[in-house]
Amino acid sequence: MRTSPRPSAISSPRRSGILAGGNWIVDKLKVIDTYPTQDALANILSESAGNGGSPFNILVDLAKLGASFPLNGIGLVGDDADGTWMREVCAQHGIGTDQLHTHATAHTSYTDVMTVKSTGRRTFFHQRGANAFLAPGHFDFSASTAKIFHLGYLLLLDELDKPHARFGTVAAGVLKKAQDAGLKTCVDVVSEDGNRFSKIVRPALRFANYCFLNELEAERTTGIQIRRADGIPDEAALVKAAKELLAAGVQDWVIIHFPGGAFAASPGGKNFQQGSVKVPQKIIEGTAGAGDAFAAGVLLGLHDEKAMQDCLRMGVCAAAASLSRTSCSDGIKSARHCLELGKKYGYRAALKAGA
Repeated sequence: MRTSPRPSAISSPRRSGILAGGNWIVDKLKVIDTYPTQDALANILSESAGNGGSPFNILVDLAKLGASFPLNGIGLVGDDADGTWMREVCAQHGIGTDQLHTHATAHTSYTDVMTVKSTGRRTFFHQRGANAFLAPGHFDFSASTAKIFHLGYLLLLDELDKPHARFGTVAAGVLKKAQDAGLKTCVDVVSEDGNRFSKIVRPALRFANYCFLNELEAERTTGIQIRRADGIPDEAALVKAAKELLAAGVQDWVIIHFPGGAFAASPGGKNFQQGSVKVPQKIIEGTAGAGDAFAAGVLLGLHDEKAMQDCLRMGVCAAAASLSRTSCSDGIKSARHCLELGKKYGYRAALKAGA
């Protein structure tokens, strides 16, 4: 089992590892026969519990992919059985929890994840719990030797989503603090049904080296319609949205993912596309956690300074592996195993977007 060294024990500041903070959630997974209309009934076919939330999912996924570098988390959980379970899971995967704080009264956050068996589509009912109280004082970058700090999910962190006179939002100030300490920063957001994206997400982009968004989140952050009537991203609109996000301040890579694949753009004008793995519908059990699995695969490559095309391929293969289970991370295996899925099933056609 990998152990994550305590930052204070390291005298040389050579940066290695990923520090992930934000929403720590227990997913309470229920597979149902159909999604009901208002006042109707659906049958629960099975239920289980699993890791949820951006930092928890990504760190577990990175451990299962075989990351050779330290993994550490920052967050706030309740003084309860779910909080204890989270620490036990982290210990099993060698994830450091020195900054996984405990709230005295709020319970650990959880989400009821309803997955329709026939389609794999899921709906979330979320209880914020202790995550609502996560604040800048919980983040200590002063002794960290991590290479990348990942923060997610914006729009689902009450204290961090608040406005800030200097930085725009409190979360943006946290990201700047991480950059000032020498870490690369990465942000991810939640797909809420609302109009807060521009107000909350855009300020954070000024202090983000990397930004992960799906096509819906990119649309709502930029105001640019990306999806055509058939739901497939329009190539020119995707490029336009990526350029808008870069202009908003993202310093290294904007990465937009969607069911058919992923697209990455840099300030220097480099664009890369990668089709998703053609996973047979019959082996898909659920899509919960696929976006975080994709992010984990890309971050694995970014940390090790792989070419972006290789990072995207690792991302879509990790996402493909996650589809084989209803939980977020149970389907993830080694990086080599995930890449074999791409070879076995092939990839969808990549976008032919121009610069």
